Amino acid sequence: MHLSTEAIVCAVLAHGEHGAIVRLLTPADGLRAGYVRGGRSRRLRPVLLAGNVVQAEYRARTEDQLPALTVELVHSRAPLHGEPLPAVAIDWATALAAVALPESQAYPHVHAALDGVLSAVEAAPAARGWAAALVRYELLLLSELGFGLDLSGCIATGTRDDLAFVSPRSGAAVSGGAGAPYAARLLRLPPFLLAGGEAGWGDILDGLALTGHFLARDILADRRGAVLAARERLVERLRRVTA
Repeated sequence: MHLSTEAIVCAVLAHGEHGAIVRLLTPADGLRAGYVRGGRSRRLRPVLLAGNVVQAEYRARTEDQLPALTVELVHSRAPLHGEPLPAVAIDWATALAAVALPESQAYPHVHAALDGVLSAVEAAPAARGWAAALVRYELLLLSELGFGLDLSGCIATGTRDDLAFVSPRSGAAVSGGAGAPYAARLLRLPPFLLAGGEAGWGDILDGLALTGHFLARDILADRRGAVLAARERLVERLRRVTA
């Protein structure tokens, strides 16, 4: 097996004294793991940072063997790791891809969305510039993995107008009128997820609560530990920004 491609660094796990097992998200071949000799060296540590774009070369004698992986830096997002809020956002967005996606299956839309979020963080490190994109990325990943929300119309009345809530059980939209008596038991559906455009802080936090519920229930149910802890740190810091 030989694969040469650009890819986004999503996860790095120390292996042995000097090596690392690295998971990269590629545009056409999905999430791919490989062993990087010297991956923990002073030369390669700055290359193998989450969110960086690298040129990757995978080589293995058989498809069942963990490939040897060599990387060259294409684009560095290292400066963002020195900024507390962007660093947490990058850690969460890349860790989600590394944990949620099955290996060696193509998810070009997820790759494009992740690259878009990382580029938004880079272009405007202030959270207002990228937080809405992060919510859309999480929503897309849910959909790509078969857990998409049904926001096409109200599950109770069929109307496509005034959609204001989502059922936490079915993942289906509920109109404001039908959902008002049960608002305390429903998740708020922020307008920017339907109509696009800019989002206020309240809507962004509602969006993160919405996607977070279904990510924890449907995708990360058995893998909550460190991955969801990264998301909780991110949401808590966003709340501080908006306070």
